[in-house]
Amino acid sequence: MPDPGKRAKGRRRRRKADSNQRRPVSPSMGGSVGGRYQPLNSEDLPRIDKAARAILSDVGMAEAPEIVIDHVAAAGGHLDEEGRLHFSLELIENALNGLPRNFALCGQNPKHDMQLDVAKVHAGSGGAAPLILDLDSGVYRESTLRDLYDAARLVDSLDNIHFFSRSMVARDMPDTRSLDINTAYVCLAGTEKHVFAAATKAAHVEDIANLCYAIAGSREAFLARPFLSLNCNISVPPLRFDAESCEIAAKAVHYGIPLHSNTFGQMGASSPVTLAGSIAQTIAETLAGMIFAWVLDPAAKVIFGTRPMLTDLRTGAMSGGSAEGAIATASTVQIANYYRLPNSVIAGATDSKIADAQSGYEKCLTVTLAAQAGSNLITQAGGMQASLMGCALESYVIDNDMLGVIMKSLARIGVNDETLALQAIDEVAHGEGHFLGRAETLERMQSDFVYPEVGDRRTIDEWAADGSRNIRSVAVDRTRQILQQHYPGHLTEELDRSLREKFDIRLPQSDMQAN
Repeated sequence: MPDPGKRAKGRRRRRKADSNQRRPVSPSMGGSVGGRYQPLNSEDLPRIDKAARAILSDVGMAEAPEIVIDHVAAAGGHLDEEGRLHFSLELIENALNGLPRNFALCGQNPKHDMQLDVAKVHAGSGGAAPLILDLDSGVYRESTLRDLYDAARLVDSLDNIHFFSRSMVARDMPDTRSLDINTAYVCLAGTEKHVFAAATKAAHVEDIANLCYAIAGSREAFLARPFLSLNCNISVPPLRFDAESCEIAAKAVHYGIPLHSNTFGQMGASSPVTLAGSIAQTIAETLAGMIFAWVLDPAAKVIFGTRPMLTDLRTGAMSGGSAEGAIATASTVQIANYYRLPNSVIAGATDSKIADAQSGYEKCLTVTLAAQAGSNLITQAGGMQASLMGCALESYVIDNDMLGVIMKSLARIGVNDETLALQAIDEVAHGEGHFLGRAETLERMQSDFVYPEVGDRRTIDEWAADGSRNIRSVAVDRTRQILQQHYPGHLTEELDRSLREKFDIRLPQSDMQAN
């Protein structure tokens, strides 16, 4: 039997060597290519596409506001006697051919730019939860502006989370205008990565745009490198427009802010109970929002944001961690790549209330399928709990480990003379009998492998000697350490002072520096 003591010593020697080697590059950068998981057969794609077009042309969308009716009708749509807006097949085809592709969502730091080419995968946060699992008490409470800032700077420090989408609602804001401008501010102050924000009312989009222009230095600088985009639920299932969201979308297009045309359907409730029907309806509703943005401005940057969620038919509640939802999500990604449209989905919206085993398997299933299908932007992939009703800061740290290995799973195996290693095999077989001491093993130890930050690979004895702690306990400590130390400084004091003079910023500067 192998000697456990010798194995432990070997691990300690290798961990010491770890610190002198470079970290792996591929997981932290994002942009690995997916697309190998295809739940739909090739002949299914044109059938679902045809069904989605038929929904838009024959069934149409209800409750279209005047701004949508005017622009869509001018481009080839029409309003029927029941007030439903129908999209002509020619308009749908022209929009699908004309929508911009392969553009970038930028970070304030260019190293965080995300190129949205077909099947290039990036994972980030999201959720807009009303509650946070308090790091100290372990009890859920209402989330605040400070919580949102803490989440942003936490994500800023985690390599495998590539963007920050507003993950909590700052429930201590006095009104929706304060909520929208302060949400955008703390997200942009908390991270150099690309930010997804939102607007409650169309009148607030100008404030968000002016904030972005001020940080960028000018409108032109922001348009050249947009580091913030807006989530917008233009369509509401089943097959209705949301009037305020349409106005918000129009304002975003006017101010040059990239727009996410998102649709949240629930199988069996607001969309058909069958996977194929739910997918087709979700595609149609999402396209309706994108076509509206396109007729406003053919150069508008719009992301295809399908969110086919599942209803647990036993209770009527949304389930974020289901196998059926994961398959539906991956299927809409496959359709998006069929259209070659930049796209985003939700994955990682576990139903578990804490970062436990249920949370781990649900997140890993849903995020892996979305990544392997080739989603450009996987939102809610880190930090979220309780079917998007709650956020847990320690979950970001655990999910960062998970996302590292998922991104690694997208990498193809390099097969060449060097990696086949026939000479090394021959030398070891006739020599020392193991590969541990070889130069190429040490060289590739860090460049080719992903190592967990909080996941535990120690021996049982080592783990027991360290208190037999579970991953959540370790992650809580790591989260506290990051929050005590990491205060981003990419907004200069002069710029921050200028922003506070122009906008009603509610987060005290004292909360943005170490005590």
